[in-house]
Amino acid sequence: MNQLLAMRAFVRVVETSSFSRASDQLALPRSTVSKLITDLEKHLGIKLMHRTTRALAPTSEGLEYYQHARRLVAELDEVDSAIRGQVLKPGGHLRVDAPASFANCLLIPALVDFHREYPDITIALGISDRSVNIVGEGVDCVIRAGKLDDMAMIGRKVTDLEYLTCAAPDYLERRGVPLSPEDLALNHLKAGYFFAGSGKAEPLIFEQGDRRIEVGDCAYSTNEGNGLKEMLLAGLGVGQHFKAIVQYYVDNGQLVSVLPQWSRPATPLHILYPPNRHQSARLKVFVEWVIRRFGVRE
Repeated sequence: MNQLLAMRAFVRVVETSSFSRASDQLALPRSTVSKLITDLEKHLGIKLMHRTTRALAPTSEGLEYYQHARRLVAELDEVDSAIRGQVLKPGGHLRVDAPASFANCLLIPALVDFHREYPDITIALGISDRSVNIVGEGVDCVIRAGKLDDMAMIGRKVTDLEYLTCAAPDYLERRGVPLSPEDLALNHLKAGYFFAGSGKAEPLIFEQGDRRIEVGDCAYSTNEGNGLKEMLLAGLGVGQHFKAIVQYYVDNGQLVSVLPQWSRPATPLHILYPPNRHQSARLKVFVEWVIRRFGVRE
């Protein structure tokens, strides 16, 4: 039995709760992964996994063994990377997931520079506004806007994303420019965002000093950032989007900023990754590059 490979397989099975997903991530047949776990159990003389037709979970002994095995595998990967010189010239493949508008408008255009700096790293970029199961889907890191709700992940703050309230010129010609949030609520079409998982609509938020006004009842809404941008460009109403995304369209006259005396609280942007992958040289340089490229500059 290759004990190291068996330990790697066991770690992936625990983290994905699936022999199939673990086999995909390890590029091994499912039968090989299953046999590695069985051989490891025989070697240790304990049962590591509860297996049923509907569920797969570590035993209490298996969970304890997983904690040790995860650390050992991560430490060995770090040693291997150092010996091979990967710290100085990292290479390999990364699976990254990012929100649609950030990925399409900001990240993808910048990846040309990343490739120049790290030509031996390849990236598979998942583009979606949904919440990704990082471990279960074999993702190395995700970029997320909003508050951190997954405390099992390591999170690094990239920046704060400011908002801009805006609308297309032809919409403003038809309906006029809103004079206040109250005017917007009563007399204008709104374009907004709803959360895919819950279907809950996100209101437009306006703050000025101690005052806070929320405006809902959007005539048009979408669960994807690029969709919201396109709705605004199409003249389907007044909406709020990240300034980094829509400033280009404001500068070239395709959108017009409205209600500039009112602001919306900025949304933090983070990059998250599982604790057991923090030793990966290619992940380290990608995380640092994202923070350097998109972070707030002093």
